[in-house]
This record gives sequence, structure tokens and C-alpha cells, in this order.
Amino acid sequence: MSNMILIIGESGTGKSTSIESLDPKETFIIQVVNKPLPFRGFKKSYPLQSKEKKGNRFVSNKWENILEILKHLNKDISYKNIVIDDFQYILSDEYMKRAMERGFDKFTEMAQHYYDIIKYAQSLREDLNIIFLSHSERKDDGSTKVKTIGKLLDEKVTIEGLFTVVLNTKIEDGNYYFETQNNGFNTSKSPKGMFEEYKIHNDLKLVVDKVNEYYGG
Repeated sequence: MSNMILIIGESGTGKSTSIESLDPKETFIIQVVNKPLPFRGFKKSYPLQSKEKKGNRFVSNKWENILEILKHLNKDISYKNIVIDDFQYILSDEYMKRAMERGFDKFTEMAQHYYDIIKYAQSLREDLNIIFLSHSERKDDGSTKVKTIGKLLDEKVTIEGLFTVVLNTKIEDGNYYFETQNNGFNTSKSPKGMFEEYKIHNDLKLVVDKVNEYYGG
């Protein structure tokens, strides 16, 4: 079973930027949205994979393509970190494509596709860190959770419960952080003793190092 890490936050709060500290030789990025990564030289560090060229970055918003690339990466022992960026768009992009379909079956299918990616990622090699980056949404009571579409996932599945480590982004005095524990209004969590501080810099290398150290990886 892989190490499952979920990073939640609003757009522009440092989720994708935190990728920069990871070693590109050990990291593969799956981008659900085709957009530039927010750090200098990302194209050199993470060249796009294609039929003609091997790279360590793949772009697709189709759930079946993501499952296929995860299957391939599970066999490639050179990679230790897999980042799935903008994961919430798996739901929203399919929703917009199917907006004219009537009935509720489409919502069940979209939720199943989203859930299947998470469950398959859980089953990958135990030396893999699978990092999902996703937007957050605020509930009526003021608390925040991972952003989804419709009620099925929220009512039947607690998405954060499928992850061992859940970190929420925080900006304070112009600095970017991850919150490591629940403060009563978010869904942050991490195993006891994994992180010494409630608030850490938004540094994914720091996160995976702590996870690997904690589990003896």
C-alpha cells in the first residue's frame, strides 16, 4: 500500500509551487489541467511525456488515462513520488462535458471515476508517495473540506479518510505553510509524531521525507 498524501487549499495558496523542492529524478507529475507549473524551469525539470518522447510529466483530464499511467508508474521503480495536480478537475471537467445529459446516473459515474483513481493509487507500491493536490471548499458552518461535486461523495464517502496525511494550505504574513493537524475548522491530519509542528513550510520534499522517515522508507 502506497503512502497517500492529500494537500488541500484554495487556488494560489502554494499547492503546486510546493512541488519545486522534490527531486525531478524521483518524481512524476500528472496534471489534470494543462497549464505551466508555477516555478522557474519546470519544462526542463519535468519534460512532457509523449509517444515520441519519454518525460516525467503527463497531462490528461480523463480518468481512464490517469489509471493507465498509474499502472505504468507502479512498475517503474525509478519513481518514488507521484503528484496528481488539480485533482478536483477530474470531477468538474467531466461534469461540464456531460452537462446536457439528463438524469442522475452521470453523477454516480463521475463519483465512481474519482473514487476509483484514489483507491487504485492506494494499491500501488509501498515505497511510493502519492500526492494529490486539490482545491478546498467552505461549508455552511465555516469549516473547509476537499472540493467535490454533488452530494454522493460527501454523504457516502469521507474523501479525507482515504488518506493517511491531509495538509491544508495557509498564508500568514506573506509566507506559505501547510497545517498538519485539525484546528476544528479544517480536515488536516497526520500520524502522531510525524510532524513536530502544527504549521510547516509548504515544502513537499519536507513532507515526503517526514513520511518516509516515519514509516521507515
